[in-house]
Amino acid sequence: MKKLISTLGHLAKALAVAAVVSSPLMAVQNVRAGNENVIEGRYDKSSGAGFVLMVSLKRAR
Repeated sequence: MKKLISTLGHLAKALAVAAVVSSPLMAVQNVRAGNENVIEGRYDKSSGAGFVLMVSLKRAR
């Protein structure tokens, strides 16, 4: 009888973990993209300094 209760406890924990892991996947399937969600505006070009800094830091290692 103790083994059955222990097994049911493990099953409940496994179901809870599965629900937590699968909930973001279910939410993504329900999201619909459309034209009304586009944020329009004028964007200036980046100087690229971040990329140059990243490459120089990799070479420094």
